[in-house]
Amino acid sequence: MLDTAQKGGQASAWDVVTELGEADGSVAHPHLSLLISPAAASRDLSDAVHALCAVHGDPPGLAVEARTFCVQPDACDWLTAVADAFVGERSYIARLAAAAGPTPSTPGQAETEAALIASRHALETLARSERRGCATGAVAALVNDWTTIRLLLDHAAERFGVEPVPAGFPSLAETASSVTMLGATLATERAVRFGAQQLLAQHRALWDLLEARASARNG
Repeated sequence: MLDTAQKGGQASAWDVVTELGEADGSVAHPHLSLLISPAAASRDLSDAVHALCAVHGDPPGLAVEARTFCVQPDACDWLTAVADAFVGERSYIARLAAAAGPTPSTPGQAETEAALIASRHALETLARSERRGCATGAVAALVNDWTTIRLLLDHAAERFGVEPVPAGFPSLAETASSVTMLGATLATERAVRFGAQQLLAQHRALWDLLEARASARNG
C-alpha cells in the first residue's frame, strides 16, 4: 500500500523539517535577525526573552507533552532525550528573564499576554495530537528552530551578564535518524510536515508580535 511503502529516492521527513525551517523558520524572520545583531536594543532583547519564557519556559513543555501522549512508541526514547534537554533550556531562559529585568512597558500588554497564552495552548494541542507523526514533526521543528533561537538566548546572556550554558540536545545525526525513521511512510511524513508547519507558524507569529511591540515602543 502507498501509505506503508518506503519513499525511495524522495526527501526524508527530516529533510522536510529542515527545508521548512529554512523557508519559514526563525532564521528567515527579519526581527530575529535584528535581535541577534549588535544593534539590538536591550529592551527588545528583554521583551524577546520574556516572550520565550512565556511560551517555552514553563513545564512540562512541548517535548514532555509529546512523550507523555507518545502515539508513536518508537519516538519515546528520542522525545525523552529532547525533553531532558529542555529542562536545561527552561532553566537558562528563567535565568535570562531574571537578569533582563521586568518586561518592558509596551502598549497592548494585555493583548500580548493573551496571544502568548494562546500560542502555548496551540503547542499543547500539537503535542497531544492523536495523529501519528504530528507531535513528532512539531518537536523536530522545535529542535531545528531552536538552533537559531539559541543564538538569541546566548546574545541576551552576553548582554545581561549571564554565563551561557551548552545545550544538551541529542546529536543532529541522532535527531535526523529518528525523525527520518518516524516519518518513513507517506502518512506519517504528511503528519510530520503538518506538525512542523504548525510549530513554525507559532514561532513566526511570536516574532511578528515582538516586532510590532518593538515598533510601538520605539515609534
